[in-house]
Amino acid sequence: MSLGDEHDGYGGTGQTRTRLPEGDPYGGARRTARSSSRSLVTVVGVVVLLIAAIAFANRGGDDSAADNTPADATKPETTATAPTGVAPVRTGTGGIPTGFAHDQQGAQSAAANFSVALGSADMFNTARRHEIVNSVYAPDVAAARQAALDSAYSSEKFLSNIGLTKNGTAPAGQTFVSRVIPVGTKVTASGADSATVEVWYTSLFGLSGQASTNPVTESWYTTTYQLRWINNDWKVTDFQQKDGPVPVGRDQQASTADDMTKAVEEFGGFTYAR
Repeated sequence: MSLGDEHDGYGGTGQTRTRLPEGDPYGGARRTARSSSRSLVTVVGVVVLLIAAIAFANRGGDDSAADNTPADATKPETTATAPTGVAPVRTGTGGIPTGFAHDQQGAQSAAANFSVALGSADMFNTARRHEIVNSVYAPDVAAARQAALDSAYSSEKFLSNIGLTKNGTAPAGQTFVSRVIPVGTKVTASGADSATVEVWYTSLFGLSGQASTNPVTESWYTTTYQLRWINNDWKVTDFQQKDGPVPVGRDQQASTADDMTKAVEEFGGFTYAR
């Protein structure tokens, strides 16, 4: 990993927007009236089946229906991204959730929360950065990471490139935005007291304001965290970041600087626990 990896790709990264052609993007022949009628019948049929399926799913509690499920049958497993399992953690340090479960689910929850903290605007404040680093990283790693991050985040060249003052704050009349929004997590390796977790996320980064030369942009990354169980909680020992997967961007009109600033100020971020 390199210095300041948490913000690779920020500040001047070019983005390409793809506009799909109007009409049928695959150049199919125009449908006849008969094919349109058949399509309508098919759609109606699908809707009817969907309504029937919903009604069946909501029918629970009907004691009059016989339960023919074998006693030894097992329930189907939930998908990897289903919000099931132990209750969310209820403790925290410096606004960062702590006390994750000592299992794969707890490791995934920890990694997602660590991504949010390490990608936040608080990392540009020295006191908050030290608090985050000491809470997220393993004790034998935290000191070295703190020194490296202090060097990166105090670099006037780095701060100037992303439009911040030498103190790491936004210029007058502008709002600094740095948020990570996890989309999904997965465990790629695990042991009794270790886990490797990948976090796929989108990030918002930039300055909102009328005079901003570095507007808020969206990026996509996957960070792989090496976690170790230390003092009854998961801690980061190392990580690697890569671009993507990146979805095709829709051709939506960008919001005004005022709308973006208002959204950032009114919509708070989340903590994540599965």
